[in-house]
Amino acid sequence: MAKYPWREMGLKDHEYEQIKELMGREPNYVELGLFSSMWSEHCSYKHSRPVLKTFPTTGPRVLVGPGENAGVVDIGDGQAIVFKIESHNHPSAIEPFPGAATGVGGVVRDIFAMGARPIAVLNSLRFGDLEEEHQRWLLRGAVAGMADYGNTLEVPTAAGEVYFHDSYRGNCLVNAMCVGLVGHDELAKGTASGVGNTVLVLGAPTGREGIHGATFASGELSGTGEEAPEKTQEGNPELEKRLVEACLELIAEHAIVGMQDLGAAGYTSSGCEMASRANTGLELDVDLMPKREPDITAYEIMLSETQERMLVVVEPERVAHVQEICQKWDVDAVVVGKVTDDGMFRIKEKGQVVAEVVAKHLTDHAPVYHAAAERPSWQDEVQVLDQDALPCPDDLGAVLLKLLASPNTASKAWIYNQFDHTAQGTTVVPAGSDAGVLRVPGSNKGLALTVDCNSRYVYLDPYVGGMIAVAEAARNLVCGGAEPLAITNCLNFGSPEKPEIFWQFKEAARGIGDACRALGTPVTGGNVSFYNETNGQAIYPTPAIGVVGLLENIDQHVTQAFQAEGDVVILLGETKPELGGSEYLSLVHKREAGNPPSLDLTVEAKLQKFLLAEIKAGNVRSAHDCSEGGLAVALAESAICGGLGCQVQLNSTLRNDMLLFAESQSRVVVTVAAAAAEVFVAAAKKAGIPAQVLGKVGGQKLELKINEQPSIAIDLAVAEKAWREAIPCLMES
Repeated sequence: MAKYPWREMGLKDHEYEQIKELMGREPNYVELGLFSSMWSEHCSYKHSRPVLKTFPTTGPRVLVGPGENAGVVDIGDGQAIVFKIESHNHPSAIEPFPGAATGVGGVVRDIFAMGARPIAVLNSLRFGDLEEEHQRWLLRGAVAGMADYGNTLEVPTAAGEVYFHDSYRGNCLVNAMCVGLVGHDELAKGTASGVGNTVLVLGAPTGREGIHGATFASGELSGTGEEAPEKTQEGNPELEKRLVEACLELIAEHAIVGMQDLGAAGYTSSGCEMASRANTGLELDVDLMPKREPDITAYEIMLSETQERMLVVVEPERVAHVQEICQKWDVDAVVVGKVTDDGMFRIKEKGQVVAEVVAKHLTDHAPVYHAAAERPSWQDEVQVLDQDALPCPDDLGAVLLKLLASPNTASKAWIYNQFDHTAQGTTVVPAGSDAGVLRVPGSNKGLALTVDCNSRYVYLDPYVGGMIAVAEAARNLVCGGAEPLAITNCLNFGSPEKPEIFWQFKEAARGIGDACRALGTPVTGGNVSFYNETNGQAIYPTPAIGVVGLLENIDQHVTQAFQAEGDVVILLGETKPELGGSEYLSLVHKREAGNPPSLDLTVEAKLQKFLLAEIKAGNVRSAHDCSEGGLAVALAESAICGGLGCQVQLNSTLRNDMLLFAESQSRVVVTVAAAAAEVFVAAAKKAGIPAQVLGKVGGQKLELKINEQPSIAIDLAVAEKAWREAIPCLMES
């Protein structure tokens, strides 16, 4: 054994001293393993916990907030939505296919552990420059892994996002979100209550996969892969498909007391967390646990992250019935322990106690750090941008085509076409519009789903960037016709032990919290992923925001696609002289500088309220958020998706490139019937929303005039080719 084994397990010397003080003795090797995993950043949130407490987490629709396997919001009629987003970044950086696949599998288990049937998955992805073969390999593998798992489960992929930037070159981000549907009376909790109750493990036998995976996720990468677990987790979606059905039947029959996924830290986290929530103890016997390798040790078993396993608590008289249901679904269900009354998390092997720790010492007594936060010395420097000194390109049409062909703004069909959106037969609007829209089975209600974050904005100003991430995600749902209900977040940052990184984290969280309060979208849970660094170089801060929204009438949904010749194109909101942080600035001027677009949350809330009311009234034919690439890209995307061009006249004192490519917030391009345009504009102005008639839908060209001067005239087919073929061409290079 090493001289300082706790250091090798990721614990600091003073944390080891704290463990000895709690236990009143030296921990043995197995006990040290339990603490090292449960006190890792990945499991304990020891740096982020004080910040997370600042989020608004309650609201009239919130049934379950942070602290359970997933958040739950009411959608009426006795139904609820269960949803959560999680990261699987480090495993995906080493082996993208299994890393991304098991990311999907893990978050899906969190959903059905609550009693909900998974009805949709989403993803938020970040990679380096696709000109590099390694980045293409990562993207191919991650997408294939997520698609293989989700498609096999027959859960549609409803929406997602992907960005490419050099900061992710050594540390890609793979965030997976899952959404489930449950009746209020079918909700399950992850508790080990009822002294004397039996503990069973369902699913796969335990192997040596992912041992110390939680610790691996709580440190930065070296770029060599040497720090990864010796054996990474591999998914078995066919088994998980059966596991879903078995678990949902158990819950529907009220056959179990509690259920939890064996995710990060495996038996350790699930066992002690279930006991801690119920104020009970738990005793597990490793001799009873199904194993893949006969020589696997108690230490390895307790920390293994083998996939497709669930821990359930059952009344003794119902064990046989539980096993009978599981057998029907060809899922193993094995008794491995019992609930006790002493508050201890106890592990036995060959009749001997090999580990005995107070459960709450593992869950509630992890150190909490109020880390130093310091505004980076370079922050002022990157915010400097003399917009007036930038040359305005003469050929604005060429700029638009270049933007449409940028991987960050181009069509992501190469990715989402690998996912099955037809599974379950509920998809109304598949991936590719502002939000994915699903029909709630058995009703005329709909759900809108999206995940968003512009990490460049967060890098330039974490507070404003955090606000924009929430506002844009909510705005996308409104553009689909849905009322945003609540959010889940996956907060991807570098090392919290660096004051400048922790400042980014705190400021982004402050922005997220303020936006959630202003827009009425409480945070129901999520995930923090720190240490996203390679050789000391952190990723751009990336707080991915997943939002769920409700359509009371699915027939009222709209998309971004232009609908009919002669419809009037109207811009809601105001374009400002803001090129900072824009895709245009990065792509054309090779600068990532300035301040991100400003955001007035009062204006944003007013815009969303007005637009949603107009969509519900049937007055809007299409709606598309202005985001990356600005107004010109938004118009082009709506035209391409609808197969109809437009003739637009812009009148402004702004510079042409600012008018077309600035990414000012709180803007939406809508189309309305010609006969309704005047009334629509008047209603917008009455509501205090700037509204400008831009032109009409029609033809097969994108024609934009500025102050009566022709500025862009592109065949729609040319624009579509640039937009659709950009990523496929790169991936085939």
